[in-house]
Amino acid sequence: MDIHEYQAKEILARFGVPIPRGGLAYSPEQASYRCTEIGGSAWVVKAQIHAGGRGEAGGVQLCHSDCAVQDAATSMFGRRLVTRQSAPRGKLIYRVYVEEATDIARELYFGIVLDRRIERVCIITSTEGGVEIEELAAAKPEALVRTTIDPAAGFLEFQGREIAFALGLQPAQIAEAGRIFRRAYRAFRDLDATMLEINPLAVTDKGDLVALDAKMSFDDNALFRHPDISELRDRSQEDARESHAADRGLAYVGLEGDIGCMINGAGLAMATMDMIKFAGGEPANFLDIGGGASPQRVLKAFRAVLQDTNVRAMLINIFAGINRCDWVAAGIVAAFKEIDVKIPVVVRLAGTHVEQGQRILRDSGLPIITADTLAEAAHKAVAVVGTVGASA
Repeated sequence: MDIHEYQAKEILARFGVPIPRGGLAYSPEQASYRCTEIGGSAWVVKAQIHAGGRGEAGGVQLCHSDCAVQDAATSMFGRRLVTRQSAPRGKLIYRVYVEEATDIARELYFGIVLDRRIERVCIITSTEGGVEIEELAAAKPEALVRTTIDPAAGFLEFQGREIAFALGLQPAQIAEAGRIFRRAYRAFRDLDATMLEINPLAVTDKGDLVALDAKMSFDDNALFRHPDISELRDRSQEDARESHAADRGLAYVGLEGDIGCMINGAGLAMATMDMIKFAGGEPANFLDIGGGASPQRVLKAFRAVLQDTNVRAMLINIFAGINRCDWVAAGIVAAFKEIDVKIPVVVRLAGTHVEQGQRILRDSGLPIITADTLAEAAHKAVAVVGTVGASA
């Protein structure tokens, strides 16, 4: 689960990480009022969306008067901001964060992620902050400094000093930098985060360190331990298809194609999407119904796939081990009875109780297209999409 910049900053401030003064606004008038509350002579208006690259897209604007703040907010509210990290449709802006401007001497990068390869928390830092870390890693990998944290020992003081020295901080800044790094790590650890990024971590003209931007992502499976974090979820920034499926316990990822997929097992789902591409089609989603899918769960998955109005055909690929083909077949028949299914459905069943499952589909009298192999199913799905497109 992702959260907004202002929410991440509130969390970091709670753990003792310094942030600039700022306030949230839901209207241009409120944004103008926020700058008078904050004080000063310059402010930054930031669109609050779940995507990076806001500055290049006009989602971050420096203002020198309350009227300019109001104008900047007016230009953002209700707009879909398209950035390098957003979907083609962009993200809708309905809140902005007004923050005091900071005199910046240097911009650093500080991030904490889970390195699944080595099964450790990894801290990534760089003297080149304020840029996209992915681009920096590709263009100048030597600019990144990685520090691995032993989960048994946690983040140690000497590691904070080593990072501070690597960032070229002055001796008088080393102790404060170490405290900021440890506090950020504590927020990451205590709240079951999967990513924490401060970019940039600014060194001001006065030599202070301030988190000018912040991002945090959390492990969905641990949110039950953090109801206060769970409440920070903003569904308006999420794919509606994925939210619908997640609320029903389904593993779903929305894509841009037109062939809806319902599959059991993540590996089989990936292979199925590859086969659809190989056959000349485009998958509309990744959907794993799991190993013990009941007819009710299959019905929920059916509804989740049909939430996508771009879907023009559906491919169901089940290789039953723990699962049972007759359960899946019963769920497919129930879906046709309860939902007005207007698109072609291709079904391939294999494994446990496959004969019973095929019999249920055959005896149902429904217009279901069956296939014996994955390759056959993928080609049939691509073919019926072409037929639907030609008749549309």
